[in-house]
Amino acid sequence: MSPVNPQLSAASRPRVGIPWRASDDEDNARAAGPAGKIGKTEDYLKAVEKAGGEGIVITLKDREERSRLIPTLDAYVLPGSQADVDPGEYGSINRGLSAPADPLRNEADRAILKHAFAEKKPVLAICYGCQLLNVYLGGTLIQDLRAETGTATPHRKKDVGPEAKEDPIHDATLEPGSRLASIAGRTEAAVNSSHHQAIAQPGKNLHVTAHAPDGIVEAIEWTGDSNWVVGVQWHPERMSNDPLAQRLFQQFVAAARTREAVAQKT
Repeated sequence: MSPVNPQLSAASRPRVGIPWRASDDEDNARAAGPAGKIGKTEDYLKAVEKAGGEGIVITLKDREERSRLIPTLDAYVLPGSQADVDPGEYGSINRGLSAPADPLRNEADRAILKHAFAEKKPVLAICYGCQLLNVYLGGTLIQDLRAETGTATPHRKKDVGPEAKEDPIHDATLEPGSRLASIAGRTEAAVNSSHHQAIAQPGKNLHVTAHAPDGIVEAIEWTGDSNWVVGVQWHPERMSNDPLAQRLFQQFVAAARTREAVAQKT
């Protein structure tokens, strides 16, 4: 795949919406003022922009602004979060294994997905975003991997040890013929990992396309129509030098550009 041309004009760059990871992140950024840092959301913005898109942060707090902004965007990244999806959203109860939910983040993601599916706009859902996408389409989640599956594969820093500074890395098997396998050019990949929950039952028209060595779901892809919707359990935005991570964002932005061009002709 050829590299993204850095001279692309702003007009040719698809506008990619990225909701704040959590309500607290938005609060902290507002308190810091215009010169303040936006935390881990910056990683997603950089990944989108490196791939040729223009990243736009979507507010969780201002519902009126959010409703105005979402339809003006070409594609969406649903990022990770320190929150967990409320188990009640997938017909379960919190058995003391789920972190507190973030209702505003949940609400924003659902508004984005409703619009994206209706208008066939691309979505790249990452970690929490992947889980929320699955629940949105009727799927369920494992509330805690260690407690419910007994897996010995490390899926977050805590699984490695209290002093771990980097995300653990493990292998993933990609399903032949899937978008991910096509993007990777192979059926094996090494991915980073920072989660304690994962997909149990996939949602309607979602096909599981990657697994960790312990069988945990690492990726899902939408099969309901031709729209580009991919969910990954790992964090490609934090793997800036990894070819698969780069190609994943490039393909996502390319899908947004293609969709935009087709929409302009109709």
